[in-house]
Amino acid sequence: MLQPGDPAPDFELPTAEMEIVRLGDFRGRKNVVIYFYPKDDTPGCTLEANDFSDLIDEFDALDTLVLGISRDTCISHAAFRDKYGLQVELVADPDGLACEAYGVLQEKEVNGEKRIGIQRSTFIVDKEGKIRHALYGVTPKGHAAEVLELLKAM
Repeated sequence: MLQPGDPAPDFELPTAEMEIVRLGDFRGRKNVVIYFYPKDDTPGCTLEANDFSDLIDEFDALDTLVLGISRDTCISHAAFRDKYGLQVELVADPDGLACEAYGVLQEKEVNGEKRIGIQRSTFIVDKEGKIRHALYGVTPKGHAAEVLELLKAM
């Protein structure tokens, strides 16, 4: 598991617009909130994405980009974004490379079947590319506001 003070693992992944986003491109320019979520258009994930979107102006005012990452495709992300008018940047990690680098994949049992899924987790990365907060196993309700308060305290 990543800890505060660790360098944030870099990644290069496509957004819902099929444009490549590289974490390293923001070093020296912006803080980045990276939130990993299990699946587009599910109740908890929709709540979390809407909450981050509702606070996007406040994140912008703190020089902070918000990236939501799941293993869904760019097309799925675009449909999810458009359905709810989401303001956060959704990033596709279908191969799970960023998920692995951040240690958010875990085995889950659903209907007696074991599968690997994303543990809802959030990382606050400062402008120098260091992890300031690593939050594993978060609850969607109120999480975006909690992350905003952590950013304000930095």
